[in-house]
Amino acid sequence: MDTISWWGMLGLGAFHGINPGMGWLFAVALGMQEKRRGAVIGALFPMALGHAISIAVVVFVIALAQRQLPEGVLRIACAVVLFGFGMYKFFRARHPKWVGMRVNFKDLTIWSFLMASAHGAGLMLAPLLLRMPAEASAHAAHTHHATASVTDSTVMLLSAVGVHTLSFFVVTGIVAVIVYEVVGLALLRKAWFNLDMLWSIALMIAGIVTLFWKH
Repeated sequence: MDTISWWGMLGLGAFHGINPGMGWLFAVALGMQEKRRGAVIGALFPMALGHAISIAVVVFVIALAQRQLPEGVLRIACAVVLFGFGMYKFFRARHPKWVGMRVNFKDLTIWSFLMASAHGAGLMLAPLLLRMPAEASAHAAHTHHATASVTDSTVMLLSAVGVHTLSFFVVTGIVAVIVYEVVGLALLRKAWFNLDMLWSIALMIAGIVTLFWKH
């Protein structure tokens, strides 16, 4: 991936971190319940792990699809899925609600995975992932350098997931601590802003970008 794509991974990670539905609001609520900042910070690690797993699933599915489908077909398919999911979220925004406030590491990881998946967090990376040089991997399959090429590709994919997750973790942590220490949930309820509509629009824009943003 080029420099633009790496910065895009960082930017989308930050955007996901700002979204209260993906973790920081729940982390603040846990901190308020236990009356300690450590609970807020402790919740960030399983949330980041769950988010990373959700992102990784989409990243590797798209990477595999790049080797099996023509670029044009895959680009159109990703664009349709993104735009359609954005429309769905715009008119019918629902979040998974299965976990209570007494949770452990596994519960928070699964919750974060479900929230990221329900929001289509991984799908947002499609325009960036499609800029990966899939043709290089395909060519390598016919040479004695195939193993090294696959390894390099895997390392790049894992790096992309890591960069995105690190950005998500840092921004989520900063927002959660600021809200816990300064703002508080009481003020947050009065001055609440809903990012679901913005997120839905962003998904639709990502679909359009996927269709037209080529190498």
